[in-house]
Amino acid sequence: MNMRFPHRAPGPNQAVAILRDVPQLTGHGTFVSLSIRSVLRPMSENTLNAALRRLGFTKDEMTSHGFRARASSMLNESGFWHPDAIERQLAHVEENSLRRAYARGEHWDERVRMMVWWADRLDGLRTA
Repeated sequence: MNMRFPHRAPGPNQAVAILRDVPQLTGHGTFVSLSIRSVLRPMSENTLNAALRRLGFTKDEMTSHGFRARASSMLNESGFWHPDAIERQLAHVEENSLRRAYARGEHWDERVRMMVWWADRLDGLRTA
């Protein structure tokens, strides 16, 4: 991540299973998603956007960052999760400097439950 602070993210069983297969696909590289030009760099957002274009999506219909926006919308609209937990999961930084100075909670337990729910939700969407 391109952030100034470490970001921990819980891994539901589905994500852990995928990550276990990554070394076989990447040649035991440093990154989960490799650049097509160098194993020393991660895949760029532009690579994902180009893939979306090849799938027929216009830039007005979907972008790689749009997946994060959609996740935020779906998590918030579910009504199950505290907005602060969602924002922390997305590694968003509080814009209000006073609140940022005091609201440092990671909401870890809720984020673990949220990511299990999210992975199950994606599985359900895939099979629907």
